[in-house]
Amino acid sequence: MMRMVPIVLSGGAATVLGVEVKLPKTTLLAIATDKGYIMCGALDVGLLNEKLSDRGIIAARAVGVRTLEELMEAPLESVTVGAEALGITAGMRGADAIRLMV
Repeated sequence: MMRMVPIVLSGGAATVLGVEVKLPKTTLLAIATDKGYIMCGALDVGLLNEKLSDRGIIAARAVGVRTLEELMEAPLESVTVGAEALGITAGMRGADAIRLMV
């Protein structure tokens, strides 16, 4: 099952898209803006930074999350080079990274 949810950022500054995909024994989570996205532990940041570096993908990964709400609150475990260029760093909350991507 797949669910898409509009997420209104605090203060109503913007609305972003939350995506939840239920798979056997796991759930994929992502929250996207027009510039980039944050995702659950399934995201391979190393692949984005190494094999797809020419694309300049802005993305970050949080591990151990089970809901979109947890993804927004969790500290980021790793970020792409493109995300770093926006000021997004490992340890930053997902919601703070999303605000920088809006």
